[in-house]
Amino acid sequence: MGKNKLAKFNDMAGYPHVFQYPFAVLQEKGFELKGHWHKEFFKNDNPIVLELGCGKGEYTVGLARLFPDKNFIGVDIKGARMWTGAKDSYDSGMTNVAFLRTSIELISHFFAAGEVAEIWLTFPDPQMKKVNKRLTSTRFMKMYREILSGDGIIHLKTDSNFMYTYTCEMVKANNYPVLFSNNDLYHSGLVDDILSIKTYYEQQWLDRGLNIKYIKFVCEERDELVEPDVEIELDPYRSFNRSKRSALASGK
Repeated sequence: MGKNKLAKFNDMAGYPHVFQYPFAVLQEKGFELKGHWHKEFFKNDNPIVLELGCGKGEYTVGLARLFPDKNFIGVDIKGARMWTGAKDSYDSGMTNVAFLRTSIELISHFFAAGEVAEIWLTFPDPQMKKVNKRLTSTRFMKMYREILSGDGIIHLKTDSNFMYTYTCEMVKANNYPVLFSNNDLYHSGLVDDILSIKTYYEQQWLDRGLNIKYIKFVCEERDELVEPDVEIELDPYRSFNRSKRSALASGK
């Protein structure tokens, strides 16, 4: 591990709003704030919003600034990335922000049933060949339902046409109510403070001519979930490396 990463990890260890729980500790002791985030940490009853795969935490911090009447938690397994948002929110004295370093698959260990009001998925890997790893697959919908309130909302913002199309088909197959959907967000004429927040990578993709897609839907309770049975054209650029995705999409 590089010195820069070590310095960031050491820095975050002193932040009271950053939680890093090794799986072994989680198994042995559990997580004390599960079911108690409102009372014990945020000290209010405001809705809790998660950003899963938060990266540097630009959305987590940006949304928290826009909506001081909501609580925001950025979740990611990469601690060195998370440091950026953690430091920004700490230095700014923000009280409606937290960061959680863990795998998304373990999310139900950290939140109780109905404790979360909304989930943001910002530019996740579309996992074109691995549906079970796709963050809008029915596998993950089941995980989200374990912690979401009855009318819990999911937001997806993506540059991937494959990811957007798949998610729209999944939503349709399971009859989830769609609150908003657009396949070319920044040319839609829509003016929305939420959608004005741009991550570092998002701006790069916009500069290279990629359209940004967005869908917002209610993840209602379902007895059974159905995977969409449709053929979806693959993205014409690689899905596992953001810099390569940008370059290939631009023809460079």
